[in-house]
Amino acid sequence: MNIYTKLARETLEKYLAKKELPEIKNLPAELQKPSACFVTLHNKKDNAGGKSLAGRHVLRGCIGTILPVYKNLGSEIIANSISAAENDPRFSPIKFNDLENLKISVDILEKPEPIKSKKELDPKKYGVIVKSADGRSGLLLPNLDGIDTIDNQIDIACQKAGIDPSMEIFLYRFKSTRYAE
Repeated sequence: MNIYTKLARETLEKYLAKKELPEIKNLPAELQKPSACFVTLHNKKDNAGGKSLAGRHVLRGCIGTILPVYKNLGSEIIANSISAAENDPRFSPIKFNDLENLKISVDILEKPEPIKSKKELDPKKYGVIVKSADGRSGLLLPNLDGIDTIDNQIDIACQKAGIDPSMEIFLYRFKSTRYAE
């Protein structure tokens, strides 16, 4: 297990069991610099019959930051882990007993850059941020299963933000590095 998902899992175990946070003293160098990240939680088994999903994982929570909010990546992972477990409006909160059925990934984002055209996107290489003139924005991480075209990537990001795809939008792209259990 890598240090990113290890911290995310330790955070959830401690927080969901005792409402405590892990200590962040003596962080490894990789966790000391400020960085934006997303924490994604997937179920390893379906909820109905407990059947294995044979390599497929059902989204259970995903929350993150576009730019760093905290002074270091360790704090960012801790906050986003708890938020993905409890505050993703698409799902009910995760309970301690759910943890054994969860697979965790952490995406560490590079700084987004504005682009002039959707032709500068590649859904396998870049994540996308769409922004409307009224300030709404939506983000989609790169290299997601089933997202194979630029138009599909933009449409989903718009949908997440409640932006009509026919409206004028501003596009940003970013790279990220994904660490998974």
